[in-house]
Amino acid sequence: MNPGAIDPSSDAVPEAVTDLQALARAVRAAMAQQDPVGAHLGWEVQMVGPDCATVQMVVRPDMLNGLGVCHGGVLATLADATFALACNAGNEATVAAGFDIALLAPAQAGDVLTATATEVSRAGRTGLYDVMVVSQRGVRVAAFRGRSHALAGRKIVASLPTARELQARGEVPPPDSSRPQRPA
Repeated sequence: MNPGAIDPSSDAVPEAVTDLQALARAVRAAMAQQDPVGAHLGWEVQMVGPDCATVQMVVRPDMLNGLGVCHGGVLATLADATFALACNAGNEATVAAGFDIALLAPAQAGDVLTATATEVSRAGRTGLYDVMVVSQRGVRVAAFRGRSHALAGRKIVASLPTARELQARGEVPPPDSSRPQRPA
């Protein structure tokens, strides 16, 4: 495992959080307990934060298609999982409403792929996220755009507040003023 990687086996879901970063980590820990796909594909969560995430994966020979390059479905799964971490980081249960992916360059066995998701926009219960997948050489392998839909009243960790609740109570600063403000 990478020295900077987050080890899901060592992260217990906390009983309380006081900041958005801690909330995002608690949500990631809870999601990891319910998602065996990540363990199967061998990805490592490098970072999760408010409305963003980074996940890394090494391309194995069993991930190659008939042409000897990483299967597009594996790339889409990596990007989708990174998108899920980013859009659920605020502890509002959020699902994909759809996504598009552009496969830009082939990835080979042994390549280390890093997927980075960032929130583009969020209003009400819908959101838009971009995920870029790059190789260890800095080659852009895939560009993913995901559309999210938050499920009304559902949380990932029922005992913890949502990011919006923390913000409404003044316990954390409002969203970054350089980005569009989210309605409460």
